[in-house]
Amino acid sequence: MKSQDIGLLSTLRILIPFYIDSLETNWIHKTWGIPEKIDSSFLLDSGKVPKDKENRMDSNQKYYLQLMDELEERILAGGHIEREEADSMLGLPDDLTMKLAALADRIRIEFIGNKFDACSLINAKSGRCSEDCVFCAQSASHKGASEVYSLRSGDEILKAAQAAKESGASRFCTVTSGGALNEKDFDTLIHAIEKVKSEVDIALDASLGFLTPSRAAKLFGAGIVRYNHNLESSRDYYPSICTTHSYQARVDTVKLVKESGVSVCCGGIIGLGETPQQRLDLAFSLADLGVDCVPVNVLNPRPGTPLEHAQPLTPIEIIRTVALFRMILPKATIKLAGGRELNLGDFQGLALRAGVNGMIIGGYLTTRGRSVEDDLRMIYQAGFEISQAC
Repeated sequence: MKSQDIGLLSTLRILIPFYIDSLETNWIHKTWGIPEKIDSSFLLDSGKVPKDKENRMDSNQKYYLQLMDELEERILAGGHIEREEADSMLGLPDDLTMKLAALADRIRIEFIGNKFDACSLINAKSGRCSEDCVFCAQSASHKGASEVYSLRSGDEILKAAQAAKESGASRFCTVTSGGALNEKDFDTLIHAIEKVKSEVDIALDASLGFLTPSRAAKLFGAGIVRYNHNLESSRDYYPSICTTHSYQARVDTVKLVKESGVSVCCGGIIGLGETPQQRLDLAFSLADLGVDCVPVNVLNPRPGTPLEHAQPLTPIEIIRTVALFRMILPKATIKLAGGRELNLGDFQGLALRAGVNGMIIGGYLTTRGRSVEDDLRMIYQAGFEISQAC
């Protein structure tokens, strides 16, 4: 048996409880190639426990099963999870992870259905960033090996948008490095966006750093319908990952976008050294801001950055995190973003059924992803339909 197969089976022993009952779906077999005789009703089961198995559970398991039942009923009825309850869920036993994933998936189905947000992006200006974010290879403060180039031409951006549309993406995001573009580059990009808007039928997003009200008006007037500006982490942990600007500056930009009436894309990165509680801080901050789309990046340590030797998160921890994000943000688009291939490996398909309904496809800013064909195949096998309505 190959070493990667041994690792997969070891993780499955943790993820898949021994008390699985009956097969209700077959997508997991298509995604992983697991024989259909293996029982996988944990994926979409009702969360109810037969009497003969209830007797074998300890009080801790019973507490969490009851809590999950109560939270599901409340959230599906339009209520919300309290912070104390979310903190308590961090202690969920490993053998109930799939119950949590199934709960989050039912919430996603109730509020969003099977619509899926597939976003392709272009790194339109790379490197020489004056900010000192510890995770980023584009920062001039580090010795990362990212490409360095000035703003791409309008024709290059147009070709990238056309390629994104042809690949099956529902959104196209233009991303630039640095705190903000200079006036010349900003005006050049406005003209490029207007050209893409007139020639390509695809939803247009942008991530250009900090904004002023006048720039926001120009950008959204040119055709941008969603703006990305991540909080990255919790307020109290942020000084550990960036010192060249404040957390509040990011919050203010998000509020500016929100007040402009444009869809807000705002998430962060997990695995930066933060605690699980600080991940919840981030999720509740996003809920308070009322963001529409939440990209969840998982650190992919880049050589030459202060976090190049960071300890990776396990697939279980990532799956539990996105499931809790879904419970805290039941109506938002929860999008798997950078680092998913490295950190989730064979469990990417499972994460899609743990409350996720979006993904960045075709690569990221400084790292390559899987092929678009493989990503789209996984999305469809998980039962989703790509839609621009997310």
